[in-house]
Amino acid sequence: MNGISSQCAKIKDLSIYDNEDDHKMVMKKPGPLRTVSWTENVEESNLDVPGTPRTPRTSTTPGHEKCMFHHDLELDHRPPTREALLPEMSRSYRLLLSSLGEDPDRQGLLKTPERAAKAMLFFTKGYDQSIDGCRGNRGEHPPLPTHRHLPTTDLYLYTTTSMDVVVNVINDAVFDEDHDEMVVVKDIEMFSMCEHHLVPFYGKVSIGYLPCKKILGLSKLARIVEIFSRRLQVQERLTKQIAVAVTKAVQPAGVAVVVEGVHMCMVMRGVQKINSKTVTSTMLGVFRDDPKTREEFLNLVHNK
Repeated sequence: MNGISSQCAKIKDLSIYDNEDDHKMVMKKPGPLRTVSWTENVEESNLDVPGTPRTPRTSTTPGHEKCMFHHDLELDHRPPTREALLPEMSRSYRLLLSSLGEDPDRQGLLKTPERAAKAMLFFTKGYDQSIDGCRGNRGEHPPLPTHRHLPTTDLYLYTTTSMDVVVNVINDAVFDEDHDEMVVVKDIEMFSMCEHHLVPFYGKVSIGYLPCKKILGLSKLARIVEIFSRRLQVQERLTKQIAVAVTKAVQPAGVAVVVEGVHMCMVMRGVQKINSKTVTSTMLGVFRDDPKTREEFLNLVHNK
């Protein structure tokens, strides 16, 4: 257990930081109106891009009518409702049907654009969820840590320039517990959307971690899978994001994630190989450094 204790000690030395240069603001509330004081003397007219975190403006986006900022870090920020996106998305699906030579006004397709828009919002609902109440830019590809220790900063999950308030699915389900043996939840069902072709891929996810005095509610591991799979994804990124999210939640000595997926872009089109499966893995901390720990996890995962 000396290796695990060493990992825990190293983790405590790592600090969680943010890119303060992108968010140098001080919020003040003089009465019912909200004003913003910037720590830098920057005139709005000198900024190239309106609506960035440093640029106060009134949004015209549906759902943002009462927002002073489209992107900010305020916990009472009013995000756009998903329902507000439906009309524009429905029009886009209607145009797609017409482009295919179909009649979007025929009985069978009359409500298809709206149904398809609602389905796509459900398939991508993970954009409105996170493990800490904040999300980063959509489509972000978090970098794999280059060091041998566990990542502890927001930079591995989210950017720090465009944050919206979203649902925190962890809900304080992190508990102090003197447990230092491996925790494994395997065969978590996963459904996602390939970002290259907008067709589904699905499969199973297995997660293992070695606690450092803290454990995570077991159902929250499945919810973490749901957060990142319900987005436009590639399996490699999905695997990495799940591992880093577990690390962010409980700061364990190590995290291991294995994802086995079937991609409809390989089944319905292209090479059309119906029996092919894609397996990806991410090993962090002691699972990367210690072959025996990694082997124990893989044996538990593959033992039916």
